[in-house]
Amino acid sequence: MAEYVRRVVDRELDELMPGVAAIALQGARGTGKTETALARAATVYRLDRPEILAVALADPDRLTRGDPPILIDQWQAMPESWDLVRRAVDADRAPGRFLLTGSASPRNPPAHTGAGRIVSLRMRPMTLAERGVAAPTVSLRHLLSGAKGRLDGETNVSLEQYAQEILASGFPGLRGLSERSARAALDGYLEHIVERDFVSVGQTLRNPAALRRWMQAYAAAISTTTSFEKIRDAASAGRSERPARTTSLRYVDVLEAMWVVEPVPAWRPAGSELARLTLAPKHQLVDPGLAARLRRTTMDSLLDGAPPGALNSRHATLFGALFEAQVTHDVRTYAQAAEGRVFHFRDKGGDHEIDLIVEGTDQRVLAIEVKLAHTVSDQHVRHLRWLRDRLGDRLLDAVVVTTGRDAYRRQDGIAVVPAALLGA
Repeated sequence: MAEYVRRVVDRELDELMPGVAAIALQGARGTGKTETALARAATVYRLDRPEILAVALADPDRLTRGDPPILIDQWQAMPESWDLVRRAVDADRAPGRFLLTGSASPRNPPAHTGAGRIVSLRMRPMTLAERGVAAPTVSLRHLLSGAKGRLDGETNVSLEQYAQEILASGFPGLRGLSERSARAALDGYLEHIVERDFVSVGQTLRNPAALRRWMQAYAAAISTTTSFEKIRDAASAGRSERPARTTSLRYVDVLEAMWVVEPVPAWRPAGSELARLTLAPKHQLVDPGLAARLRRTTMDSLLDGAPPGALNSRHATLFGALFEAQVTHDVRTYAQAAEGRVFHFRDKGGDHEIDLIVEGTDQRVLAIEVKLAHTVSDQHVRHLRWLRDRLGDRLLDAVVVTTGRDAYRRQDGIAVVPAALLGA
């Protein structure tokens, strides 16, 4: 077996397992949850295997027996396993007893949320740093500290390499595949969602083709706040009938339950220093590689500056929208490890917007703009300066993430960080 490569979430597990009895690793299928849990587990029950599930159903308490940590893999195959673990933790809160992994909400959810007994951690596909694209020199955790020190580091990662990484996706099982094999694997992943995953969570899908079209339209709207009404219209363009609004909203709910759709919520700052905010979420998928594949994007179309499409007018190119999606994915992974939460900011008039707002534990924030650019101009930082003037000390730091070579701090104090150099 290949040696296990540590992920960002391993730092969280290192910090939590000595004090927490049960941890659930949750996220989309294929993100590496099982491999991460197996690297720590002493006893393993893989409920996606029929013979093991049959034994567990006949003798449920068996799942709580064995040397800790006990891994219950794909717990949603037997939803009562969640409640079994919760009751076991009530009886004995010794740390590091249980790990659970799951890729979807079960048809029949547990009787209890597990609050106070089971800590949930989101696991996403691999970040650029986890893939080994470059050695990070700038820590998001450090930026969240507000220290605002000097930044160093340089990278030779090219625009072409960023494009390749986006198209290849961050799913661990796809790493190292040929370009054609990776495309086929992503097509299979998307087809599995339509043909099997909806049914697995207890949803009836009368028109699979309509769901495929909706997902394609959603992919065209990534990194924007396009309304769901417009996404629905785009999905039914050229057809006499379009899905009911309730059907489209059900698509969103189910895909979020499967961790495939992960919108970025709008930031609602405490206090009154900012007003007239838009509260619409910014659309994102769990991995920009899925969005690229839904759009049938190629390396040539990215590098040739293909327009993003009618639903994505805020970006000059499709590459720009996908690059923002990749940075958003990475920032979310690093922010979670630092106990931060990620939002976006936009006022109602659209005069000012910030791509990402990372809110720390003390509600102070880190503001991040994402630019598909090699150099940074005053025009690129104007919204960051505007926000700094209004937030004052509440703004921990301001950053522009680019495709450039060097990490440094501008004379105005704003950090410039190549995406490949950003890490946890």
